[in-house]
Amino acid sequence: MTPVNRVPDDHDEPALLRDQFRQLLRYRALLALGVVIGLLGGGFLALSGEDTYTSTGEVLVRSAISDPFASGATADKGINIGSERQTAVSDTVGTLAAATLLKAGDDVTARDLLAGLQVTNPPNTLTLRFAYTGATPEQSRARAEALANAYLTHRKARTEDSIKNMSDGYRAQLDPLEEKRDLLEKQIGVGADNDVTSARANIIVSISELSRKISELKALDTTPGYLNKKPVAPTSPTGPGLPLLLGLGGVVGLALGLLLSWVRLVFDPAVRSTRELVRSLGAPLLGTLPRERAATGVLAIGRSGSRLAEEYRAVAFRLAYDPSFAESRRLLVTAPRGDNQEAAAAAANLAAAFAEMGRDVLLVEADLRTPSLARALGSAAHEVRPPRWAAEEGDGSWPTGGRSNVDVPGSGAFALIPGTTVDNVPRALTSTPVGRIVAEADRPGSVVIVLAPPVLSYADAVALVDRVEGVMIVCDPREVHRSDLERIREIIGASGGSVLGALLHPGRRRLFRPERRTKSARRRGGSGGPTPTAEPDTPETTGDPTETLGLRSLTLPAARR
Repeated sequence: MTPVNRVPDDHDEPALLRDQFRQLLRYRALLALGVVIGLLGGGFLALSGEDTYTSTGEVLVRSAISDPFASGATADKGINIGSERQTAVSDTVGTLAAATLLKAGDDVTARDLLAGLQVTNPPNTLTLRFAYTGATPEQSRARAEALANAYLTHRKARTEDSIKNMSDGYRAQLDPLEEKRDLLEKQIGVGADNDVTSARANIIVSISELSRKISELKALDTTPGYLNKKPVAPTSPTGPGLPLLLGLGGVVGLALGLLLSWVRLVFDPAVRSTRELVRSLGAPLLGTLPRERAATGVLAIGRSGSRLAEEYRAVAFRLAYDPSFAESRRLLVTAPRGDNQEAAAAAANLAAAFAEMGRDVLLVEADLRTPSLARALGSAAHEVRPPRWAAEEGDGSWPTGGRSNVDVPGSGAFALIPGTTVDNVPRALTSTPVGRIVAEADRPGSVVIVLAPPVLSYADAVALVDRVEGVMIVCDPREVHRSDLERIREIIGASGGSVLGALLHPGRRRLFRPERRTKSARRRGGSGGPTPTAEPDTPETTGDPTETLGLRSLTLPAARR
């Protein structure tokens, strides 16, 4: 059987072109800006320019001929149409036309007159097309006709001058012969010999020949040509109209937008595609979270018909069958930079998904700088008594100070150790109780998920890598930089851990921030007035571009009390 050679995806040109086109479409604002600039430019050219009118006349050029009806007689005898075209735009023709127009009340110089003239020659014809562009229809018609007639007048005068010069030359030869003939006739009268008679006969023949040529020249038809198409006043302006200019402006603007997008793409440090993200991070893509408009809580697991919940379940199943995770059953969830809300939501939903799979899940909030997960879970978290070893060995501080049980509707429950603010964060994260809590994953059927602050903002996640080897990065692909992913891979690898994969979430919407209005109302209300309460469906936003619409209701009103 002949093996099938499959081209790798990295060298699949159609796939690369599609990927590059999708990357250019990421900068829709630049594309729209280019189109708007093009439309504005086209509209400006259409509305700001003065209307011009073009009138056209056609002249058939012919040469002087003795008998135009004789067989074999051609009108193109001795005509060089290229030279005639140059003559039509000469200063002589312009001066004649300007003089004619001056009599009609149009005072224009020859140079200005010729500036609006264009003379062309249709292929394989003896026709000159006079096209004049003027400010008004009547002006363009009158000037085009004057120029065409001036060309015919100049050409006729030139032909007549040539005939006169030739006739004068023949006459200069004829006069001496006639004088000599008259002298010989006098000699014959007194009795001349035969030689005189013969000379006289020869002179008479020469005189006859010259007289014939002079007669032929005077009989020539000197018509220079015909005005086959008389110029008429145009009824509409010349040039592209508003629709055509807008269309051309839109096309040019789109090309400009694509150029701006390409330049922006070249200098954009952000991840351009999932393939580039995987290559920079050195780990697979675990999943991409969809955007949910009607999200009302941090827990998507437990809501019926939630696409976000299904994606979390898929990520949990993929981790459950990952050999690296299945061996230790420990997962460190963190973000590259910025706030940690999406990472906290991912950690809580993955804990709920593992609980739904029948695992004994413990979620540890190791974000001791801005702890908010317990408040975000709200009424779903119920405080329970800590284990006996924590009560005996702990001093009441984190992580032995308290433990909660989080109920997930229809999916079970998981344990939560909420984070609290401490004086010395590195010492708390590297304490013995933390190691004992993480070691609970060694029990059969147990899973420990640790939520850490952004790995590039604080060293807290690095301090936990030696105990929780598997790391999952939660990030927005449009905001994270390639250099950040490469640095994360190096830091975690040097700390003895490994990146299990990346979980992508959509960025927040920047146009919908109702919580800002609530905060500004609080500031206006002051400390003595009542504090307005936001609606349950109105999540708090911090302005960070990595917040998702589907997960933005991370901090509920109960967390702000």
